[in-house]
Amino acid sequence: MSTPRAVLSATRARTVVELKELSRSWDALVFNVFFPVIFLFIFGSVFGDDIAPGVSFTQYFTAGMAASGVLLVSFQSLAISIAVERDDGLLKRLQGTPMPPVAYFLGKVGLVVVSGLVQLAVLLTAAHLLFDVTLPAGPRQWFTLAWVAVLGATAGTLLGIAYSSIPRTGRSASAVVAPVVLVLQFISGVFFVFSQLPGWMQDVASVFPLKWMAEGFRAALLPESMAAAEPSGSWQLGLVALVLLGWTVLGLVLCRTTFRWRRRGDR
Repeated sequence: MSTPRAVLSATRARTVVELKELSRSWDALVFNVFFPVIFLFIFGSVFGDDIAPGVSFTQYFTAGMAASGVLLVSFQSLAISIAVERDDGLLKRLQGTPMPPVAYFLGKVGLVVVSGLVQLAVLLTAAHLLFDVTLPAGPRQWFTLAWVAVLGATAGTLLGIAYSSIPRTGRSASAVVAPVVLVLQFISGVFFVFSQLPGWMQDVASVFPLKWMAEGFRAALLPESMAAAEPSGSWQLGLVALVLLGWTVLGLVLCRTTFRWRRRGDR
């Protein structure tokens, strides 16, 4: 049985490996970390009108892209990368090493934490400097931003690990994962004002965590008066936390029941 010290040491080493691999893969780095900033620049340059007195579309869009960014660095990134590592045989080789299995997963968590923090910092800085987006007004808003990001990243990480077992090969992983994220972005209030979407679309989006992450980030980045524009007439932060916690528990259960170290058919 591995000691806590051994697990901590292996986790640290594995996190360093994950970060080095990300830094060496410029396409993955740009897509995972700078993708929200790129979309912010495009949409912010095209849509400059206010959606409410004193609230620009870019301010609203920044909240959606912050939520989308969390989903990208957690769910999408892990679902694709783990499927590729399984198909390449890396997971099978790691399983045969003395490394505690939990260190592999904690290394992925470390990767998500670091890349997520960098992405969120870059996004908020770019939004503030380039488009005069107002940052959270006080400690309560910053706290809301923090706990929504943490819960969203936790749920996304666990769901990404679980979803990585669905692609049959590493080559098909992007095709299996990316459309799911894209559809969720369109129906969850990322690219459009959520209250203006069709009712059935809002109902479908409410089942999944991205809608709730976006709403939580709006509570942190938009003035309190904008809560009345939500379909429910409030930010529903208690429900946001409950839904994200529920998806976290479901993700943990799915990880334990579906994760595979080897490709289908391997012994």
